[in-house]
Amino acid sequence: MKVFEIVYLNKDLLKIFQETGIRSDDVRYIELFNEYRTMVANKYKVSYIVASLATKYGISERKVYYLIKLFKSDCILHAAQNAT
Repeated sequence: MKVFEIVYLNKDLLKIFQETGIRSDDVRYIELFNEYRTMVANKYKVSYIVASLATKYGISERKVYYLIKLFKSDCILHAAQNAT
């Protein structure tokens, strides 16, 4: 299968991603966010969660906070912010 074919088959979904500000590389952090939600449900402090996830995924704490905010945000609101 060619790159064009994959893009063509998924063009509607990719357009939605583009309009809502979701980047294709955000998929790498789905498990990070799942772990965040589990840890929050287990009553861990957010600062501890962020430090743990930053270490585990080899990214900065600032990036973890950004990802949490991104994944928790409403798609419509996020798209409106990107439009301005």
